[in-house]
Amino acid sequence: MPRVVRLVAAAIAGLVLGSVVNMGLVMVGGSVIPPPNGVDVTSMEGLKASLHLFEPKHYLFPFLAHALGTLIGAMVATLLTPGRTSGPAVAVGVLFLLGGIANAVMLPAALWFIGVDLVLAYLPAAWLGYRLSKGAATPTTQ
Repeated sequence: MPRVVRLVAAAIAGLVLGSVVNMGLVMVGGSVIPPPNGVDVTSMEGLKASLHLFEPKHYLFPFLAHALGTLIGAMVATLLTPGRTSGPAVAVGVLFLLGGIANAVMLPAALWFIGVDLVLAYLPAAWLGYRLSKGAATPTTQ
């Protein structure tokens, strides 16, 4: 398989698995830290209308979802990359960052959260995922 195809496939696999981690944490988050009383988080309109009621604790799981989804996505992309190059991990980080920017535009969350999320959850997590996976042993074939 050509190298560029493997690089693109690694990035796509990282995006898919990172998105699964992200969504799983978002879904679990409401059970661990319930939203404020009367808040409808099942629709974008309901969420927009009630974000002003959210306390800092309500932003914990969204941040973890963004950071850990990016971290796992970058790790998977790196592990699947020939030569463990950083390109697919960076691509995963940048694409998740673009999603975070879109989310920040669509949902009027607290400005402190948007800043922390965009600065700390995506590119640093992608870099860390790359670094953690780069040193992983490569499987041997017999």
